[in-house]
Amino acid sequence: MSFKNHLTGILPALTAVLVFAACSSKVNDNLTPLPLSYGKINQVVVVADKDVWEGAVGDTFRFYYTSPYLILPQPEPVFDLKHFTPQMMYEDPLRKELHHYVFLANLGDENSPTTQMMLKDLGAEKINEAREGGKSQSVVGRNKWARDQLLIYLFGESEADLMSNIAKSFPAAEERIKSADAGRIEATVFQGGENRQIMDVVRTKFKAEMRIPKDYVVAIDDPNMLWLRKEAEELSSSILMTKVPYKSAEQASEKGLKALRDSIGRKYISSTSQGSYMVTNDVDLPMFVNKTMLNNRYALEARGIWEMENDFMGGPFISYLIVNEQSGEIFFADGFVFAPGKDKRNYIQYLEAILKTIKF
Repeated sequence: MSFKNHLTGILPALTAVLVFAACSSKVNDNLTPLPLSYGKINQVVVVADKDVWEGAVGDTFRFYYTSPYLILPQPEPVFDLKHFTPQMMYEDPLRKELHHYVFLANLGDENSPTTQMMLKDLGAEKINEAREGGKSQSVVGRNKWARDQLLIYLFGESEADLMSNIAKSFPAAEERIKSADAGRIEATVFQGGENRQIMDVVRTKFKAEMRIPKDYVVAIDDPNMLWLRKEAEELSSSILMTKVPYKSAEQASEKGLKALRDSIGRKYISSTSQGSYMVTNDVDLPMFVNKTMLNNRYALEARGIWEMENDFMGGPFISYLIVNEQSGEIFFADGFVFAPGKDKRNYIQYLEAILKTIKF
């Protein structure tokens, strides 16, 4: 259903279509020409009144949106937040060209600049529909001021209602923001191109397709194991791949995944310290294992912390275990990072983007 005449206060070239479904709505904006949005991945701009941001609503928002990213040696937030008031948005046009925005408005305060801004963006009639429905609403918009831009409007009848809506809408909002960032992460990982030679090795050895960035090299190439490494000034990033015969369902379990990972670490991964080898540390922090689908294949995804036995080294890892029933084998791919003193969230996301290209 279209409501093209309900938007006011937007640039003349703007055409908006509001589609409302249940408690969530979408705004599709077409503006020509538009600049390309810019900014860091995982960054969210919060547009809210100063008193709202510094009060209980802001505390609630930060509780969810800066919750710890799973799982890293030292806490890092799911998202990095930047706050602007509506006035700050009007003062500098560049502030309207970032990637992701979340607007927080208490509709019960008609004098609120953010409420007035939201009324102009969405239209009074649609806001009234939300009020009459008796439920908190969220509206999702795209490309309002720039291309590849995501905007999420969160509102409520009171501050308490708004805080409740922030909590209820967070899982869906988190997924939307991460999905919007996925393309930028992929572009960053493969900006130098692909290593076709290593991709051919993966294809021959494991009968699998997998995109490998140009800056990875082969560290170890054994009959059933491949270790790829990327070395930079502040980062060592690795990808391990192996295949083993599939003999029992226990292998495709959390216990089986950990056992396989540790067997590789003990055999292949060591430091300069005598007697060192890599192990999974699920004592100080838990290893999270989830069932998932990876390019139409059932897989186990594991996230956790590795450390070096008999040495002071460690970092995060992400693993995927896939049962290849056609070949009667288990394929295991593991990415791990060593970056002492550096934030590691983005690095592990880069590895995730590579591993998720695995196809059989």
